[in-house]
Amino acid sequence: MPDVIAIVTGFIRENFIAGRSDVTVDPAVSLIESGIMDSTGVLELVEYLESTFDIKVDDEELVPENLETVNNIIKFLKAKGVAS
Repeated sequence: MPDVIAIVTGFIRENFIAGRSDVTVDPAVSLIESGIMDSTGVLELVEYLESTFDIKVDDEELVPENLETVNNIIKFLKAKGVAS
């Protein structure tokens, strides 16, 4: 499987910061606090993760510890059995 970090970061770049060259995706920085995503964006991200990696994200998993940063997303995907 291609690099999961590159896949997730690519989705974020294409869907949330396309055309904004002043914005960078730091894997350790909150995507919401940095203004890259809002709550609707989180739902778009979850839908993308479910379809791309064939996983199910339960309601109780929709927490910052799983989805706030790229690092958290990668750790969450590993816990779901997606290898990077």
